[in-house]
Amino acid sequence: MTITVAAGGLIIAIGGLGPALAVGLIGAKAMEAIGRNPEVSGKILPLMLLGMAFAEAIAIYSLILAFIK
Repeated sequence: MTITVAAGGLIIAIGGLGPALAVGLIGAKAMEAIGRNPEVSGKILPLMLLGMAFAEAIAIYSLILAFIK
């Protein structure tokens, strides 16, 4: 196994861990907020999806870097 293969695997492993935790926390906190105040679900859900999309973009950048390596 060469160094570049190991580096690619490390990039995708670390680069996928952070966004996975972030998406889970964003979803959990949004559902908690909706549970406490159901009237604002129309305002919380779009913001939740936007935050998840930004967090997921970081994982996509890591995937691209892993393929380039």
